[in-house]
Amino acid sequence: MDRVSALEEPLKKSLGPATAKVMAEHLDLHTVGDLLHHYPRRYAERGELTALADLPLDEHVTVVAQVATARILKFNNGRGQRLEVTITDGSGQLQLVFFGRGIHKPHKDLLPGTRAMFAGKVSAFNRKLQLAHPAYELLRGDSASEAVDSWAGALIPIYPATAKLESWKIAKAVDAVLPSAQEAVDPLPRSLRDGRGLVTLPEALLKIHRPHGKGDIEEAKARLKWDEAFVLQVVLARRRYAETQLPAVARKPQPDGLLDAFDAKLPFTLTEGQEKVSKEIFDDLATEHPMHRLLQGEVGSGKTMVALRAMLAVVDAGGQAAMLAPTEVLAQQHHRSITEMMGELAEGGMLGGTEHATKVVVLTGSMGTAARRQALLDLVTGEAGIVIGTHALIEDKVQFHDLGLVVVDEQHRFGVEQRDALRGKGKQPPHLLVMTATPIPRTVAMTVFGDLETSVLDQLPAGRSPIATHVVPAADKPHFLARAWERVREEVENGHQAYVVCPRIGDDLDDKASAKKKAAEDEAEKRPPLAVVEVAEQLKAGPLAGLRVEILHGRMAPDDKDDVMRRFAEGDVDVLVATTVIEVGVNVPNATAMVIMDADRFGVSQLHQLRGRVGRGSAPGLCLLVTEMPEASPARGRLSAVASTLDGFELSRIDLEQRREGDVLGQAQSGVRSSLRVLAVIEDEEVIAEAREEAVALVSKDPELVHYPELRTALDALVDKDREQYLEKG
Repeated sequence: MDRVSALEEPLKKSLGPATAKVMAEHLDLHTVGDLLHHYPRRYAERGELTALADLPLDEHVTVVAQVATARILKFNNGRGQRLEVTITDGSGQLQLVFFGRGIHKPHKDLLPGTRAMFAGKVSAFNRKLQLAHPAYELLRGDSASEAVDSWAGALIPIYPATAKLESWKIAKAVDAVLPSAQEAVDPLPRSLRDGRGLVTLPEALLKIHRPHGKGDIEEAKARLKWDEAFVLQVVLARRRYAETQLPAVARKPQPDGLLDAFDAKLPFTLTEGQEKVSKEIFDDLATEHPMHRLLQGEVGSGKTMVALRAMLAVVDAGGQAAMLAPTEVLAQQHHRSITEMMGELAEGGMLGGTEHATKVVVLTGSMGTAARRQALLDLVTGEAGIVIGTHALIEDKVQFHDLGLVVVDEQHRFGVEQRDALRGKGKQPPHLLVMTATPIPRTVAMTVFGDLETSVLDQLPAGRSPIATHVVPAADKPHFLARAWERVREEVENGHQAYVVCPRIGDDLDDKASAKKKAAEDEAEKRPPLAVVEVAEQLKAGPLAGLRVEILHGRMAPDDKDDVMRRFAEGDVDVLVATTVIEVGVNVPNATAMVIMDADRFGVSQLHQLRGRVGRGSAPGLCLLVTEMPEASPARGRLSAVASTLDGFELSRIDLEQRREGDVLGQAQSGVRSSLRVLAVIEDEEVIAEAREEAVALVSKDPELVHYPELRTALDALVDKDREQYLEKG
């Protein structure tokens, strides 16, 4: 058998069709290699008992513990009987229950003093945790029990398991295929392995599955983290290299052109950060390869200004620029703020337009036919230098005269495919600038956006005011909520405006999916999430009576949404009660206060985004996070973190630590399966940074990996076949 095919062998060959079927259905494991890369989640020591006190409710768990008591109880007037077994680990106790005919074997096996592994779903009965009918595996050194032979080592691997497939069954399956680990193709070049003192891949696989001590586990993990980091960074380095091989039209701004005219009329000077980042972007635009840059920065750091100047530079150079926004509200908002900033420079071809002026058009899915037809005509003739739109820009009907730059706002809402579709509309690949409003820790930027060069804006423009954030515990201290509404009134009386943000729209307007989720939440906590429509009515009739209160949400007709936003921006609305449609890009400097209802239902980054809508002018901002969650809950901890810092980079680390990393990576890493099993993006910063350096050096010398066939094999396993063309396409 050749070296590659040993690990590609289907599991049914070594485990039999029945076990292989369960492995495929429940754990998505199909080959010997898949199973060898299904690593233990943790290890139980034979002399150590697991912490029963910390078991999560409703989750499937595997525990190693000792039987303390076992007794049969009768019920139903003696007609029924159940076996109750109490197991202990010194820190706590857990009850196991077996009913009916299923009690005889466990009654014989689970005698006081017996040690075993137990697996089952944690439930609560009479306010005590229990496992009903758990599967178990005895751990005494009884030669009559074949099961014990596989647990000869001191450390017992506990695998990520399911109700249909207990940890010890996975362990037995691993035992069956472990000899094949010797055939594992090692993707790391030998020089890299030796230089960093890493064990070989076969050795790492043996040590992670069957360690003789903690040192084995550390050695194996150190090696396997490098595999994951390095292979992923090679994929990204090749993607970046492929970009540099594509042709693009160099776009150099004309002296005394549109950009200079725009800069001359700015009422403020750019921050040092904006100047530095603009230079990086203009240098990229001047090359004959497509720019591929991520612009990230703090909420309110002036990313839109930097992006607009890049778009004007491209128009100066004879090209067109397109900005892709995630929602219609945001597309309209960008269109409004960009035309306002440009003034007569946005009136190309119109009376009052100046010599260098261009036309700025908006294109969204819900536009009327006539307006849409005119916008499409302006794009194909080149009359419009700048277009701002939603996914509608990606449609086949949309043609450009000469698309030179694509700006994607809020990258995490667009997949690679959508970026590609828009980029395919240029005569040659256009330059690409991705803006993300959520600051990203450096390691995540290197992993999720690793195909992009990164520019960071970490300075706020002069004149921006500080934002004070407070948690309002509505359940513990209802008078705090009353005071919150008083503060809103005070801001309005001082000539300012306020936002009130709610998680839902309203009973009759929420879609089926969110209504179903809402019903489940109501069941769980007997109170639905607060909704825009109801809250607005209560505020008008109660604490904010007499103020001009309006609502805004995604289900409103586009013209109505635009009308409300325009009136709010002009100061004709005092309080805007909205969903998260205002989360990004909405800029009303006179709005100074924000009350976020049910704040615990939002993520950390989302709260930081929302808060960034206030304090955009010279008056200080105030953000109040209203919650009914108890003080000791994790949700309250999240809110306290948001209240304690305005540093979005710090908050994004907290956010990532609290969420599963796979979600973050899986969503954004389109084209690469989320394959991180041992690598932790936040903790393993050093490994990721070093792997990136090694990957860049290797790819620059050998982009086709001709001298690294083993590495090529590993890449094939990582990159989905149906998306592989993305690497060629760029």
